[in-house]
Amino acid sequence: MILPLPDRDIEIRIESARVPYREALAAMTERNTAIAEGAARELVWLLEHPPVYTAGTSALREDLLDARFDVVEAGRGGRYTYHGPGQRIGYILLDLRDRARDVRGFVHAVEGWVIDTLGDFGVESWRAPGRVGIWTRGPAGAEAKIGAIGIRIRRWVTMHGFSVNLSPDLAHFGGIVPCGIADHGVTSLADLGLEVDAQTWDKALLARLDAFLAQLDAPCP
Repeated sequence: MILPLPDRDIEIRIESARVPYREALAAMTERNTAIAEGAARELVWLLEHPPVYTAGTSALREDLLDARFDVVEAGRGGRYTYHGPGQRIGYILLDLRDRARDVRGFVHAVEGWVIDTLGDFGVESWRAPGRVGIWTRGPAGAEAKIGAIGIRIRRWVTMHGFSVNLSPDLAHFGGIVPCGIADHGVTSLADLGLEVDAQTWDKALLARLDAFLAQLDAPCP
């Protein structure tokens, strides 16, 4: 499904069927180039993948513990990440030449977009110094990761984005050291006792899209 975004030349694409990661990566790479060449609109793409492990540019072989699923070189920053059913992915392809050319500010804004949306469901989450991703308290009270961030920027056009754990099988994360952080676990909205489907999450996320975009012209705190 493709939604128009009033007053902005940004395409919002929402997938109801799972999109294989390699297929999505190829489409995203092609769209990134087209945006940079002025041949396509910017894109926010919300979707879900079949089970897959993706390796970022800093991935270490020892962090791949059990390659039970396909392993794909993603080209984004970061280390190993799991994607699969029950996890919502947001790929963000924006032209920063028309905004503040601030990589750190862009990542900060993406993190804030996810954190604020989680707050709409009553989940307090935060950034953790020295640890990539979005963090909250798991059911036992220990810090656990509920969202991942991975960004690549080519010719000042962004690609990749974030993932949020709505209701994935958390055992699937056991095949990797998620993002290279071994001493903290992962959690999900379902793990916290919240039933949030993809459609409900997407609606809440997109309600905050304008606020997210406004941050991209503001200096990073």
